[in-house]
Amino acid sequence: MVSTTSPSRDEATGTGANTAKIASALLRYRVLAWVTGLWLLLLTGEMIAKYGFDVDTPSWIAVVHGWVYFVYLLVTADLAVKVRWPIGRTVGTLIAGTVPLLSFFVEHLNAKKVKRDYAL
Repeated sequence: MVSTTSPSRDEATGTGANTAKIASALLRYRVLAWVTGLWLLLLTGEMIAKYGFDVDTPSWIAVVHGWVYFVYLLVTADLAVKVRWPIGRTVGTLIAGTVPLLSFFVEHLNAKKVKRDYAL
């Protein structure tokens, strides 16, 4: 049975092997949140140039963003499982990679909360 309560005292104080796994999962999440956000901004600029100004743009930008977003989904799910986020927070974080600039703000809030909760 999965607990939806706050972290245990050992987890919150930063002791145990679980903390190292959370720290590495948090780092992967933070890197991918930023990379996804940057590629999404590039994709947004490409779409504006292509459809707003009829500029011939490279099609590979969308492909790269798609793959980066897929990896973002995986590392976010990994972190969510390790820190036992509720489903709403997990889904909201996953969707943040689809809205320009939102992944940067959500990453900051999530990182601050995980660092506080697990004394990282």
